[in-house]
Amino acid sequence: MPSPVICFGQQPCGFFPRRFLYAKFMTARRLQAELGGEIVFFYHDSDHDPRETQTVLRHRKTGEPATLNFTFANKVQRKWSPLYAKRIPADWAANTARQLGAYVSPAATEIFKRTAAAQVGTVADFCLEMYRGLGLLDGVRVVRSGDPAVRLAGCAVDDCFVDVTHEGETVRARQMPDGTLCLHEGGDAYVKLPACAFTPEQISPTRDSRLRWMQSIIHCTHYIAGAGEQAYLNPADAPDITFVRRDEIDRSDEAWADL
Repeated sequence: MPSPVICFGQQPCGFFPRRFLYAKFMTARRLQAELGGEIVFFYHDSDHDPRETQTVLRHRKTGEPATLNFTFANKVQRKWSPLYAKRIPADWAANTARQLGAYVSPAATEIFKRTAAAQVGTVADFCLEMYRGLGLLDGVRVVRSGDPAVRLAGCAVDDCFVDVTHEGETVRARQMPDGTLCLHEGGDAYVKLPACAFTPEQISPTRDSRLRWMQSIIHCTHYIAGAGEQAYLNPADAPDITFVRRDEIDRSDEAWADL
C-alpha cells in the first residue's frame, strides 16, 4: 500500500498567513500523526490577484483590525502579474516593519525583519520565507505552480492562463474559448493581447481545472479542502483522493501571527 501523501493548496495569502491556512497546516500534521506519510503544500503562486495577500492584523491594545498589503511597482504588476513575479518596492519592508509593533509580538516582528533583510524580491517568495520563518514549513514539501519544471510535469488543460509579456512585465492572461489571450480589466472588460506562441512552462490552471492539474503532478492520497474549496472542487476530477475538511478556526480570514 503506498505511503500517504497529504496535500493542501493555497495562494500566498498574506505575509503573515491567514488563519485558515494555518488550520490547513495543523490539519495536515494531525493526519500525518494518524496515518504517516508526507505533507505537500501546493503553493499556488501563479495567481495574480493582489487581494490574496491582504494581511489583516488586530491592534494589540485596541483590538481594532487593520489591513496591510504589499505595494506594487506599477499598475501592470498590481493587476496582472503572477504573485511569483510581483516585485516588492525597495521601501515597502522598512515602512511595514515600522507599523508591525502595534499589531504583532516582538518575536513575530523579528521574523519579518529577518525575511526583509534577506532581500527577497517577489511577493510569493516573501510570503513563503515568512511561512518558513514561522516554522510552518518544517518537514513539508513545497510544490509551486509557478515553477516551470512543475508546469512541464502537469497534464494538459484547455481551461488555463498563460504567462506572457505585456508592457515589459510578465502578466497572467486568460486563454478564452476562441484561443485568444486576454487580461481582465474588471466586469465584462478585457484587454486583448496579440496572438503569440507559448509552451507548457507558461501555462497555469484556472480554478476549475486546478485540481486535476495539481493531482497529475503530486499524486496525493488525501487532500485537505478549505471551506471555499468545498463549494467548487469536483471530486470526479480526482477520484483517487480522499477529501478531508480542514479543521475549524475562528476569524479565519485574519492573519495568524500567534507566536
